[in-house]
Amino acid sequence: MLALPDRYDDDVLRCREILRAGSKSFFAASLFLPRRVRGPASVLYAFCRVADDAVDLVSPKHAPEAIARMRERLEKLYAGDPNDNPVDRALAVVVKRFALPRAIPEAMLDGFVWDVEGRRYADLVTLQGYCARVAATVGAMMTVLMGERAPGVLARACDLGVAMQLTNICRDVGEDARNGRMYLPADWLEEAGVDVEAFLRTPTFTAPLGAVIERTLKEADRLYARSDAGVAMLPRDCRMAIRAARLLYSNIGEEVRRRGCDSVTTRAVVPGGRKLGLLARAYGAFFSSSRRPQAGDPAALPAVQFLVDAAA
Repeated sequence: MLALPDRYDDDVLRCREILRAGSKSFFAASLFLPRRVRGPASVLYAFCRVADDAVDLVSPKHAPEAIARMRERLEKLYAGDPNDNPVDRALAVVVKRFALPRAIPEAMLDGFVWDVEGRRYADLVTLQGYCARVAATVGAMMTVLMGERAPGVLARACDLGVAMQLTNICRDVGEDARNGRMYLPADWLEEAGVDVEAFLRTPTFTAPLGAVIERTLKEADRLYARSDAGVAMLPRDCRMAIRAARLLYSNIGEEVRRRGCDSVTTRAVVPGGRKLGLLARAYGAFFSSSRRPQAGDPAALPAVQFLVDAAA
């Protein structure tokens, strides 16, 4: 293992401060990670948080410039010459220590480009392609940090990432619409009789829209179920954290359902007491039986196969 630079531990602490403020769900789940993974994972998530904010907090006109700057930062840190800030310095160490393929964070930035372009998604398959870039990328990189590169393990990690992003999409339908964005599959909306342009002009909840949200949540549920087998494939000391993240995110979907799938007039939030209960449930993952990928396991989603290939 490579020796760590003197400033690395301080840089990791700064990354965790960023997460405590801006990524509360991950910060809570990360407390279950072993120290050997918690630090690198915090660095990775901090970079994702910073990249996301760099794009979201500027006007659409200046977003392409912000993405170009993030690509330049990524290029420099992979070259071993990071910008002089805690996140870039620490990530330069992490990508070298773990041989993290550059194609994966590059794909994440591609997803941000799709956001800036205001892309819409014709069907579930194309939507999965977006989810692969903005969320499954993180699952693939986290799996590498945990020391796993088996394709079957990576496929289940990507399932979890896509499921989480589908949940986010269902939670944020109203917020996205008020920003002129629609992520739900266009063919499902058309089948339900939802006029997307009229909805974006005046975001109003309707039963047909709720039916599409429910349909999307069911797809997330399917992928959460597929991802459960992957938790048992991880090192035992990493399982609780990933199980916790899975439970916290899937419960956001359950909260959307409790509100009648109306994520236009309200935004689903999981109450603190329930979060504590879910974190307690995650403890049982430590005692789960170990499992390895098997011939009969589902194949990776076609949309994430490029990530599995890069990480493996």
